[in-house]
Amino acid sequence: MKKWPLAAVALLSSAASAQDIQLKPLIDARLRFEDVDQADIPRDAEALTARVRAGLAAESGPFQALVESEATLAIVERYNNGTNGRTGFPLVADPQNIELNRAQLRYAAHGVTVTAGRQVVELADQRFVGSSSFRQNQQTYDAARFQWGDPKQIFADVTYAWSDRSINGINGSGARPQSIGGNNVFALAGLHSPIGTLTGFAYLVDQDDAAVQGFQLESQTYGVRLVDTRQLGHGIGIAYAASYARQSDWHRNPNHYAASYWLLEGSGTAGPVTATVGQEVLGADDGRALTSVQTPLASLFKFQGWADKFTTTPANGIRDLYATGALGWKKVGPLDAIGLSTTYHRFRSDRLDQHYGDEWDVLASIKRGHTALSARYARYRAEAFATDTDKMWLEADWVL
Repeated sequence: MKKWPLAAVALLSSAASAQDIQLKPLIDARLRFEDVDQADIPRDAEALTARVRAGLAAESGPFQALVESEATLAIVERYNNGTNGRTGFPLVADPQNIELNRAQLRYAAHGVTVTAGRQVVELADQRFVGSSSFRQNQQTYDAARFQWGDPKQIFADVTYAWSDRSINGINGSGARPQSIGGNNVFALAGLHSPIGTLTGFAYLVDQDDAAVQGFQLESQTYGVRLVDTRQLGHGIGIAYAASYARQSDWHRNPNHYAASYWLLEGSGTAGPVTATVGQEVLGADDGRALTSVQTPLASLFKFQGWADKFTTTPANGIRDLYATGALGWKKVGPLDAIGLSTTYHRFRSDRLDQHYGDEWDVLASIKRGHTALSARYARYRAEAFATDTDKMWLEADWVL
């Protein structure tokens, strides 16, 4: 791993005879306060954390080398970060950390892109493979990725990842390791059609660390996804997404199961107003095993509510019926953007028809130049799953 930057310099030096090397600094800083009030834990969590990613990208012709570090500091650590043993507080999955976040080489020319090394991999809507970038410590992969074609016409995208670098940081261990080796394969192929972009996908999750639920998260998922966005004129637009997949056990998973995943979502925009309605189902096996669709490599914060009650899918599966209303304006006075949104979730089981609970999520944000400020709130009220939980975030981001 430590030899990659040296190899990158040698590669770019050989290419520099034809073109000059262009350097670009990378800086991404975030300060965040998170408060968690969870009914089954007497003390609230209070987490004030600061995270900085800093690095350098060098390009010469079709070649690029990139190196980026990541450091997270817990300024106020009255919380359980999953690795510090403070189980008397609710979980806030932002442990202190310092690591090499990315170190990659890339070649891009003639419709072909090849990326090798530690890298961010975000596929489709990140439901199955993503970067978990809401958390302070980003999820990256030691991987080789091949991309071909044009996403607006026809394309293929294949990744082999031999290590998942988790959000748990350098102190991660046991059931929350820093990294998990394995033989993971992610493949997508798609084309643009008159009704939208149609993509077939396969995600083979094969991880070596038995501490992570004893290989129970190893799975094979095959499916199809259709998405499209259309502008109807006069500031009016529509968008829709539909996905279906079938997941089953893979490799050493001791649970022999098969379960379905599907998503239907539609949204409409009129000027600054956007309304979205959808349902996502992570199905349960038909009764042969207490097993359901799992997505351990997803960007989990994006799905099923910000209270994070369903990061591991319950054995009886989950049906998430949700609706979002949002307002967004650009160039308001000195501000580049203002955003307001609220989302309602109604959670039920896929099997046995249990009402898990309901959640409201609210977000307000502003942006000017390189700086963004945001405030979030999540309110989960339990019925048949987990406990009442309230979460609040205040955040400042600065990205070069």
